[in-house]
Amino acid sequence: MSTAFDKYQRLEASALWREAPEAQRREVIISIGDASLLISDMRDRPLAHWSLAAVERANPGKTPAIFIPGGDDSESLELAENETEMIEAIDTLRKALHRREPHPGRLRWAILLSSVAVLGAGLTFWLPNALRSHVVGLVPDLNRVVIGHDVIGHLERTTGSVCHSDLGDQALKKLAQAIGVSEILVVPGGIKTTASLPGTALVVGHSIVEDYEDPAAAIGFMLAEATYAAENDPLERILEFGGARESFRLLTSGQLAPDTLSAYAEHLAITEVGTRGTDGLIDGFVRLGLTASPYAYALDISGETTLALIEADAIISQSAPILTDGEWVALQDICAK
Repeated sequence: MSTAFDKYQRLEASALWREAPEAQRREVIISIGDASLLISDMRDRPLAHWSLAAVERANPGKTPAIFIPGGDDSESLELAENETEMIEAIDTLRKALHRREPHPGRLRWAILLSSVAVLGAGLTFWLPNALRSHVVGLVPDLNRVVIGHDVIGHLERTTGSVCHSDLGDQALKKLAQAIGVSEILVVPGGIKTTASLPGTALVVGHSIVEDYEDPAAAIGFMLAEATYAAENDPLERILEFGGARESFRLLTSGQLAPDTLSAYAEHLAITEVGTRGTDGLIDGFVRLGLTASPYAYALDISGETTLALIEADAIISQSAPILTDGEWVALQDICAK
């Protein structure tokens, strides 16, 4: 799969994008991202971010090719007949994703058969927490990635489109690899600090990289969120938010209701993230060779409530910075218009 995405990573094409039924079609540039289709205006400013797994061909075999996101024909992309390479790329990647995705019927029956004995014997005593944990353990990694990208699509309506720039994206890839997540996405507003999504995606509010001069403070927020997500499954948090009904929906259909994902995205955008615990976090700073005190003082300028993090600097052997000065500046400017 990664080979297929690598093949088309730098492919771009022009298209006509309609944002809403009443909107005028406008000329845009589309490109292939990580399991996503990026839509930008002619000045390379991001406009939308579609999950490739959810993209559908509205007129198979006909031209101009028309694509829609997840069955929602209120938004569309129209590619001319001469954009054959991009049309083939989208079709190829969609098919590759769906080949790896379990067939809904097979997934449904596999989950039902594995659960029927337990449910039949003790449904009366099956607590929501136990059901949620059971379902979370059955969801494949690819389904988690799709759910995470679906949440991002809803989230962008509140936060604005995910920010991109050549050097900024390069810096985020280095950070994601160092921290141990699949991708880090910076949004211009909405998210107060950070949020983690299924598929190990990390969403960061632009203020985190813009407000702190020391990159160690911003990286600390990302590391804290990644550490928290490793101990508190993001998918389980979505199911806890959606209630037992969504757990049953995922159990029987392999999908979550769009309304639930939309509501959860709004919840992420308006909810103040609490202070993440230090359990395992200090080990992360040690592993990265990153001083913990800038993050500690960003949380509490007095340092009184973050003393353990400040004192951890004594046992941290600093390594070369994760980002160069140029990459850090590019990351701070990634949402600049």
